[in-house]
Amino acid sequence: MARDYPIEKVRNIGIIAHIDAGKTTVTERVLFYTGISHKIGEVHEGAAIMDWMEQERERGITITSAATTCFWTPSYAEAADEREPKQHEYRINIIDTPGHVDFTAEVERSLRVLDGGVVVFDGVAGVEPQSETVWHQADKYHVPRICFINKLDRTGANFEKSLFSITERLTQDTVVLTLPIGLEGAFSGVVDLLRMRAITFDGALGEHVTLGDIPQAMEEEAGAWRKKMIEKVAEHDDALLERYLDGKEPSIAELKGVLRRACIANKLVPVFCGSALKNKGVQLLLDGVVDFLPAATDLPPVVGTNPKTGETEERPPADDAPFSALVFKLQTDSYVGQLAYFRVYSGTLSTGSYVLNVSADKKERIGRILRMHANHREEIKEVYAGGIGAIVGLKTTRTGDTLCDEQHPIVLERIEFPQPVISLRIEPKTKADQEKMGMALRRLADEDPTFVIKSDPETLDVVISGMGELHLEVLVDRMRREFHVEANVGRPQVAYRETITQESEAEGKYIKQSGGRGQYGHVKIKIAPLERGAGFEFVNKIRGGIIPQEFIPAVEKGIREAAERGILGGFPLVDLRVMLYDGSFHDVDSSEAAFKIAGSLALQDGARRARPILLEPVMKVEVIMPEHFLGDVTGDLSGKRGRIEQLGERGMLKVIDALVPLAEMFGYATTLRSMTEGRGIYTMEFSHYEPVPQNVAGTILEGKS
Repeated sequence: MARDYPIEKVRNIGIIAHIDAGKTTVTERVLFYTGISHKIGEVHEGAAIMDWMEQERERGITITSAATTCFWTPSYAEAADEREPKQHEYRINIIDTPGHVDFTAEVERSLRVLDGGVVVFDGVAGVEPQSETVWHQADKYHVPRICFINKLDRTGANFEKSLFSITERLTQDTVVLTLPIGLEGAFSGVVDLLRMRAITFDGALGEHVTLGDIPQAMEEEAGAWRKKMIEKVAEHDDALLERYLDGKEPSIAELKGVLRRACIANKLVPVFCGSALKNKGVQLLLDGVVDFLPAATDLPPVVGTNPKTGETEERPPADDAPFSALVFKLQTDSYVGQLAYFRVYSGTLSTGSYVLNVSADKKERIGRILRMHANHREEIKEVYAGGIGAIVGLKTTRTGDTLCDEQHPIVLERIEFPQPVISLRIEPKTKADQEKMGMALRRLADEDPTFVIKSDPETLDVVISGMGELHLEVLVDRMRREFHVEANVGRPQVAYRETITQESEAEGKYIKQSGGRGQYGHVKIKIAPLERGAGFEFVNKIRGGIIPQEFIPAVEKGIREAAERGILGGFPLVDLRVMLYDGSFHDVDSSEAAFKIAGSLALQDGARRARPILLEPVMKVEVIMPEHFLGDVTGDLSGKRGRIEQLGERGMLKVIDALVPLAEMFGYATTLRSMTEGRGIYTMEFSHYEPVPQNVAGTILEGKS
């Protein structure tokens, strides 16, 4: 079966934004305009196609990143032959990601496999905290992006203020391509600065698109914006700049060509505007996706490591190259079982073939391949380079695993996920729920790498951890609905950490003589603190066989297990380096078990002498409320050990940005509501870990003992 779309005509994009900026509505409009849906789903009516989980429809937010595919023919014809259909149609694979910070893993894994992003901003609020987070995540993966300032029909909408917040807080490299005609209730269309035409949208669905002259009152403003746009674009091409300075007007094709190259190189960010809810401006945004975001062939070949030689290798985005793909998401589907979403970087994947899961070192048979349209699926036989699909029923594959051709193994870079910051105890309501709960939790943990299950060694309770209260609430709710497991849930607990503040040396000796063969393990270690967020590092400095090589992994395992248990209150020990530099062994009595215990003893001893302290997660909090509540809210945040970072304004409202320990934020929604007569709202996301003040640490540790 031949490829139905050339790779140059395929775009893999994600729609990313802060919660409530209108991502899902934008996606719904895209599906409507591209003919995938014949009815527009509304998020506020609980009918959005992309929000297909019950919890998403009830809460009006996106929880899992849904994948879909659609087709688009650019709506402008610059040459007569561009009107020919099919040949000039593009396939757009879209991943609609969550905006709520608790589901940050969904955004992280989606960005890893996307070629381009559409970042949606609320035209009233501009840049919000989660907008910054997703922007920096996109920076990390070097994802080219375009911006869409949405909701310009809303009361308080301000295009220039929203644009200023982008240039001030995210990037100076914006280039405006469309201007709004009117704002709020008077918003009727946009000015296309490339072609200097006004485009208005009439009719209930904005389906009557009219091209006309720019309103007289806007001619001067549009001319100034166009001049700015040309200057910014021309800076990225010497020949174009020279001609422009000589007074020659660049053609639309020249401007688009240079802007496309600059956008793909992450040097410029095109900005569009509109109202997805009122169906205004989405068509031009789709043109922008096709015109400025990259195809797989516009990006450098994917880089990985050969597991046999350890050397770096590349895979070009070509159908005839050796097959390589990254699994970026697992999802349990009530009809077909487990789905593994994957992105093909090189080669072709066919049903019935065998591939190697390099990460697990296991062969997998490819049974059925599906192309997903949100929760509707279409069975296909092959996926080509640059394609996104889902495989049914893989046995050993997990999120972040690499699938590849057996003859040409390669490991692609794994997706790194943040550590959970909040935990709670959970127990089945009945004996019958016990077994089902274990299976349900395992399934959910396979799907979500930021959801961690542990058993408390002292009480044998099951403890689940995640990114926030909402995250765990949704997972417990899914367990009840999808797996029919009823459970009792404890109060949320903060995921504290421990660390050390100075260097120390320690010795661990485990000797046991009790008839028959004895046990002997002896190690010496040096431990030193690392910078915050560095994690745990083990360094082996044993030379000359003082400790035989086969016992070193056992020492490391003992040290890591002891670090997991901590020494102050049973919290994991982080941000330290442990160096194994000396020790001794016994020809007969030494064993892996003995060295594991010796390593564990050494770490406990060394950490106690390195002035251990407690760390707590600190959250970035944004509170928005009417001005006359400002004093009460700032006072309350200061009383919660919060640090006010800045005070700002958003229309008639005041905005507080603060850093507050997570431990102080439980139940804040209720507190804020009562303090502001129900008119205050807040968002919160993890920022960093920092030391707990001595008096507070004492109380926490007393509670643990």
